[in-house]
Amino acid sequence: MLRFQLITPDRVLYEGDAESVSLPTPQGEITVLPHHIPLISIVVPGTLVVRGPQGGPSGRGEEHVFAVSRGVVEVDGASLRILADTADRADELQEEAIRQAKAEAERLRKEKRDDLEGFAEATAVMEREIAKLAALRRKKARGKQPRIEQ
Repeated sequence: MLRFQLITPDRVLYEGDAESVSLPTPQGEITVLPHHIPLISIVVPGTLVVRGPQGGPSGRGEEHVFAVSRGVVEVDGASLRILADTADRADELQEEAIRQAKAEAERLRKEKRDDLEGFAEATAVMEREIAKLAALRRKKARGKQPRIEQ
């Protein structure tokens, strides 16, 4: 079992045991399992998937899906901690609000092309909104798959 924490400046979004945690890094998605080698890496905007301990009616662990922005991850073999600028549970996201925020960020990027700081900020917002959409789609797709009884 792996002890997992997802922390933002506002709150601890998730804390508990996990069978595995998949997260986005600059080199691609990685999955951390119990007894993973020690690791410190950057987290990039994307989808974070936490698979809970085995059990329940299906025999499988519950899957928790989050949209994360930039941050860092620390793994020490028995635990994994992610410190992210922002993180949202896929269950709490609303697609229309995300699409509107993404469209506004795209508009600001075009408007701020000559303002390096404004352009970078608009790009970061757009990356966060794209990560939210990806997490929401992952959660929706997961709900449509048939459950296999054991």
